[in-house]
Amino acid sequence: MNMSDFNMKLNVFPRIKKAFALFSILVMCSLLCAEQFVLGGAAGWSKVTKRDGITTGSGRYGYECLELESNVFKKNQYTDLLINFENDFIGDIANNYKVLENNLFLKSNAKMGKGSALCRSNDSGLELQGNSTSLFGQEGPAGSFMIDFWISPSTVENGEQLLDWRSSRNFNGQILYQMVNISFYKNKAMVIFSNIFDGYNGNNGEVVLITNRKLIPNRWSHHTIVFTEDDGILEYLIDGELECIKYMTSTGHEGGEVFPAVMGKAASLKLCSSYSGYVDDIRILRSYSSIEKEVAQEKQELLEPCNYKIDGGRFESEPILTKTGSILNKIQAEAYKPSQTEVQFYVRAGDNFFNWTEDWPKWIPVESGEDIQNVSGLYFQVAADLYPDGAGEHTPSVTQIVLEYTVLPDPLPPFRLSAQKGDGSVTLRWSSSVDDTAGGYYIYYGNRPGEYLGRIAVEGESPINVGNATSYTLTGLKNGSIYYFAVATYSKLDNRVCGSLSKEVFARPTAK
Repeated sequence: MNMSDFNMKLNVFPRIKKAFALFSILVMCSLLCAEQFVLGGAAGWSKVTKRDGITTGSGRYGYECLELESNVFKKNQYTDLLINFENDFIGDIANNYKVLENNLFLKSNAKMGKGSALCRSNDSGLELQGNSTSLFGQEGPAGSFMIDFWISPSTVENGEQLLDWRSSRNFNGQILYQMVNISFYKNKAMVIFSNIFDGYNGNNGEVVLITNRKLIPNRWSHHTIVFTEDDGILEYLIDGELECIKYMTSTGHEGGEVFPAVMGKAASLKLCSSYSGYVDDIRILRSYSSIEKEVAQEKQELLEPCNYKIDGGRFESEPILTKTGSILNKIQAEAYKPSQTEVQFYVRAGDNFFNWTEDWPKWIPVESGEDIQNVSGLYFQVAADLYPDGAGEHTPSVTQIVLEYTVLPDPLPPFRLSAQKGDGSVTLRWSSSVDDTAGGYYIYYGNRPGEYLGRIAVEGESPINVGNATSYTLTGLKNGSIYYFAVATYSKLDNRVCGSLSKEVFARPTAK
């Protein structure tokens, strides 16, 4: 044999060794069980238990999806009236006003949320009747209140009516005509309160606020009228900026006796009765104390008015039970992401979710379809942050998330097991497991058949990890007592993954 042939044969052995190692890996992988868990799709989203700024919508293939919640006003303890035109509904979400007549048309040209209403000047708009607890349905003190709405007028003509309420009240035996009216005047917004503020006699009891800003057709603007009974301040704001202010006090400025708002007999409230254009999110807040905090919050939100909150929303699944030692391989998400929007997915895992916190175990950012490394446990959890585009006009959505994970197989138990008694001891012998995933063995023992709760052996409580042995002696047992034994194999990949028990054997230690 020449030297070149000899060198060639030497080079063959490393290749054979490498091929054998690869074959072993492939065999091991084939023994692992690949499984899936589905969130969303046909399975629905019942396993998603935390939703912050997230709602459901219509996703792909007709399934329900998760998307950002519209940035619409929400009902709270101060809400007297709320009409947001969402979900194809025209009515008061607060249930304090019933609709008497409706001539508005639902549209998708919304400023907040997904719905708005179109009004035409030749129609009579929307007429409501308040109940006995509402601002315009209860006779007596009104407390503090705020009226606000979004409008996008087609034209800004004199006399167009946005809100109109007319009634009367008895004052010292006299009938006082009352009115609250919001309309257009010289391309501006104007609100009139007639005989609303008890004790105010100036201008025959009429208070008029006219904005400085001229309204521009086909452009959205947010209007807020606020009265705070604590200090008597009456304000008109547009897009969070103060347009005009009056003090309903005996001095006409800060200080002095406050003239409280008092409402007369219940009468219907008319909205957009002679107005042409779009309207959205009509709301009345009411409180018997200052609502300055709510107004301040409104101003902050109006700095960046948008359909969806710029900071987005988040959802999290509940911990998903799999099997000890399961390995998360990847997630496959069916997501829709309009231009500039984004969805960031996260996963985490562990064996006991009862001690989990918001930040522990650490959330790991992952990408849909990409392999995940070093995430394993008995429980998996998935989360996602959804972000709108920069203008807050579009939302991403997630229709389905599929978790692909590997379950470690249960190794086979030893086929044969025997027990030999001794003086205060029992020696067990068994055949090696024929399973390639076997990593070692646990010995179970106890004093009753099938109940392996032994604690007396010097070697420890049941079960005892004896490593990769095939025989073992337990000492410190009581002579004359009968003991029952079984052996289970654990996985070389994770010693917490334990297979079924072998057949049971028994022995009675004796000094003889």
